[in-house]
Amino acid sequence: MGYILGGLIILAFLVVISNIKIVPQAYAYVIERLGAYKGTWNVGFHFKVPFIDKISRRVNLKEQVVDFEPQAVITKDNVTMHIDTVVYFQITDPKLYTYGVERPMMAIENLTATTLRNIIGDLELDETLTSRDTVNTKMRAILDEATDPWGIKINRVELKNIIPPREIQDAMEKQMKAERERREAILRAEGEKKSAVLVAEGEKESAILRAEAEREAAIRQAEGEAEAILKVQKARAEGIRMINEANPGQAYLTIKSLEALEKVADGKATKLIIPSEIQGIAGLAAGIKEMVSPGEK
Repeated sequence: MGYILGGLIILAFLVVISNIKIVPQAYAYVIERLGAYKGTWNVGFHFKVPFIDKISRRVNLKEQVVDFEPQAVITKDNVTMHIDTVVYFQITDPKLYTYGVERPMMAIENLTATTLRNIIGDLELDETLTSRDTVNTKMRAILDEATDPWGIKINRVELKNIIPPREIQDAMEKQMKAERERREAILRAEGEKKSAVLVAEGEKESAILRAEAEREAAIRQAEGEAEAILKVQKARAEGIRMINEANPGQAYLTIKSLEALEKVADGKATKLIIPSEIQGIAGLAAGIKEMVSPGEK
């Protein structure tokens, strides 16, 4: 009898221990009692009534990411393409998530596919390729409203890949190649234009500098010649002044006149006109010579 009682005590202890539950951070447990919803356990220590209470579902409250397979969609201009989406969601109400819909992930995937087809069906191919943000915003709003009764919050929806048909891709690649070649040609032409402008500006500046150098040289040469002439004239004026101050006699003036006559008659002129004053001075000089040398005939 004692062994039976001891075994029952041990069994009861094990049952109690096994019904003690600790809910970890970012999780919630949905509890049912006799098949009906009893409550939701949050983080901490909890005790479950043996054989009466049951943990219906362990719910992850962290933000989750699900990547759905590519879906075939048709644009407004009848182009078939494949688009795969990534959905970021978070469970905000464990009870609604548990009892609101069967297989929530499949429900979200199907809802995402139908919403994507409806939105892309109103867009043409070019709009689809350039309006990712618009599509993402519309899908997030629609999915968030639809999943609210399920206790799910849609935080973000992203179009991961947009895959058009092969012929469309080839045409787009050719268009991109032509656009790149056009931009390259424009850049090359602009570079050549800038180079030509720089060369012309360089030649212009060189010509300006050359002209300024020649002008400066001419100015300096003219200034030098003017200064030389000025110095010569000052020297002559100084000589004349000194002669005037010395009060030269008629003989000195006669000699200077003869020297001037000698310079004039240097043999280069074919005709020489001698003023009468000089002729008289020359005759006087000849007479003086005959008087000095009477015996020389």
